[in-house]
Amino acid sequence: MLLELNHIEKRYGGVAALSDGCLAVEAGEVHLLLGENGAGKSTLMKIIAGIVERDAGQMIWQGREVHLKTPAEAAAIGISMVHQESLLAPHLTVAENLYLGREERLPFGWVRRQRMMEAANRLISDHQFPLRAEWRVEKLTPAGKQLVEICRAILHGSSLVIFDEPTSSLSGSETTEVFRIVKTLRDRKVGVIYITHRLDELQSVGDRVTIFRDGRTVHTSPLAELTTGRIIQYMVGRELSAIYHRDSLPPGEELLRVEHLNQEGQLRDISFSLRAGEIVGMAGLIGAGRTELCRALFGVDPTDSGRVWVRGRKIKINSPQEAVAVGIALVTEDRQVTGLALRLPIAHNITLANVRGISRFGFLDRTAQDAAATDFIGRLHIRAASPRQLCGRLSGGNQQKVVIAKWLFRQAQVFLFDEPTRGIDVGAKAEVFNVMHELARSGAAILMVSSEMQELLQVADRILVMREGKITGELPGRTTQEEIMRYAALETVAEEIR
Repeated sequence: MLLELNHIEKRYGGVAALSDGCLAVEAGEVHLLLGENGAGKSTLMKIIAGIVERDAGQMIWQGREVHLKTPAEAAAIGISMVHQESLLAPHLTVAENLYLGREERLPFGWVRRQRMMEAANRLISDHQFPLRAEWRVEKLTPAGKQLVEICRAILHGSSLVIFDEPTSSLSGSETTEVFRIVKTLRDRKVGVIYITHRLDELQSVGDRVTIFRDGRTVHTSPLAELTTGRIIQYMVGRELSAIYHRDSLPPGEELLRVEHLNQEGQLRDISFSLRAGEIVGMAGLIGAGRTELCRALFGVDPTDSGRVWVRGRKIKINSPQEAVAVGIALVTEDRQVTGLALRLPIAHNITLANVRGISRFGFLDRTAQDAAATDFIGRLHIRAASPRQLCGRLSGGNQQKVVIAKWLFRQAQVFLFDEPTRGIDVGAKAEVFNVMHELARSGAAILMVSSEMQELLQVADRILVMREGKITGELPGRTTQEEIMRYAALETVAEEIR
């Protein structure tokens, strides 16, 4: 056995992040680690990688008990971690990032750049990565940066590599490349721990699975013995059908109408409408223009031509402030960068878009601010210690609910959700869907962009499909993935996936 963790415990103050974490990984296997956000997965991985120390329990590495205090100690014995968020220096080359902090030097301190470049290119060639050592990291795609992280992890002969949500921001072809790399590592007898929230990935990459819930290991078995439904039950304690159920509502008045919207190089002749009580899905491949459409409607990027009506009134949106003023809200694709102020408390984030609503005679009313935040924490079931907890310390699902609460407090009526479930677990996804359903029931209109076709089929009343900046089809919510792909891709591609 390569790695064994027995009854690991970790507390932060009075909160138990881990109460009974157990995991065993063999050399040459891909071990899937699943669980909701807050279940204890990340804490366990940080303990393995030497980022935090355990309070109790036993960690055995290649038959010997170890107690790692720093990432350098973990790296020294052959443990590395590929983080979800890139930790690379963007202004440096691929080779310079690979050797950052471990540069080969001449006696007088000069860095042996040519030797580093040659060694980096050999590593890249050995693993057939589509990279070059001299390329600058800032020019790489998200997949390219992920490959550099992987190269850095295996550069010094790691025996165990931890992948934390490696495909959360990648396209289908880029995801396939990551799968190939993981399988190559397995074939070379490297142990792999693979964390993902994408349940459709499991069969493509995993051998065994361990599932966490509430800080405890609740199940370990070969992946082949589990169905998706059974996995969800272990993760959340109940079936998905018991977590989320949506009934279609009769659409009300038209809240948003878009006609012939154009943006050079991005959007072509976009026309559609949203009605009160409706959840309209937006499907398409990466690069189809869905995010660009949301940004244009929210006034982030200017358009060249077209008309927009909100509640029957023709408007021209030149800025996000103007969009907010007429009742449009954007729940952005990257909540941590453009959706939240992570270093501010929950209460500040929830009231950020409507400060006047908690002000008295021009002064901020802290009591009213906390009361408003407490109300939304309860209504949206945000798991937080208090309204004063920093947003950066919440799980992904709870951060997403804070973003939604911000726009609810602003009393928005048209919601643009851009990839609302990216990077959150299945239970948190269902909670976000329930919030969207309640928004629709209250009379809001929702446009939901998602790369997960199964989510659109589950949630949307109807589905718009984009390709190359143009809406190519409108389908009922109870359509099929094949039909969506017929409009999202070329016919030949649609034929290939069937």
